[in-house]
Amino acid sequence: MVNLIDNPIIYVISDSIGETAEYVVRAAVSQFNGGTAEIRRISYVDDRQSIDEIIQSAKEVDGLIAFTIVIEDLRQYIIKRSSEVGVKTVDIMGPMIDALKSIYVVPPKMKPGLVRQLDEEYFRKVEAIEFAVKYDDGKDPRGIVKADVVLIGVSRTSKTPLSMYLAHKRLKVANVPLVPEVEPSEELFKVSNKKIIGLKINPEKLNTIREERLKSLGLSTDANYANYERILEELEYAEKIMKRIGCPVIDVSNKAIEETANIILDMIKKR
Repeated sequence: MVNLIDNPIIYVISDSIGETAEYVVRAAVSQFNGGTAEIRRISYVDDRQSIDEIIQSAKEVDGLIAFTIVIEDLRQYIIKRSSEVGVKTVDIMGPMIDALKSIYVVPPKMKPGLVRQLDEEYFRKVEAIEFAVKYDDGKDPRGIVKADVVLIGVSRTSKTPLSMYLAHKRLKVANVPLVPEVEPSEELFKVSNKKIIGLKINPEKLNTIREERLKSLGLSTDANYANYERILEELEYAEKIMKRIGCPVIDVSNKAIEETANIILDMIKKR
């Protein structure tokens, strides 16, 4: 006969942190009399001795064990030992993995903590994207110090799209426009020149890009922004700044965003 308990003790065990298992248990417990239960989470369980101790503790208090153990040997051991001593268990992850095995081409990795790793990767990406937006177009020179990569160049050298692309690779990128009339922030000359990357472009190519930009805004292509002499002046100024800094320079004239980004990623790997 099963003993009914007003305030059961539930052991939540996992070979990782155990957040998933505890969340599921709490969601289920909430359906019973306002969710009264004592939940004891034990994380990073990876050996039989620990499992034996938990099972014994659960037996002594008529407790329940809920677990997310993906290591098959330990998973089967929990089920077998608990059954032998009369402790009820709930395998939260196992049945789902077993079901997925029947539809996936590749086998499961059976490696603890993958969900958390994915979550951490996701949040790093979000943080990098927010960084790129905050420190886009030289809005705040403090970003130069905090960034993993600083892109510099004249307007329309793909600084912003490159920043966003690299942010999706979890890199914090700031970008700074180089304009003859505006002295670059002093931070640009204080940080390591290894993390600064200059972007240069062929003047004819830049002229075409800027004219198309003006057309898209409904403006005349005669504007100073697309004036060829002005473009030469800007490029000459940018080149002087890049030489002064001593940073690597990439010619983006005929490169797609992805191609330039891969060059930058290679540079970072070689640091």
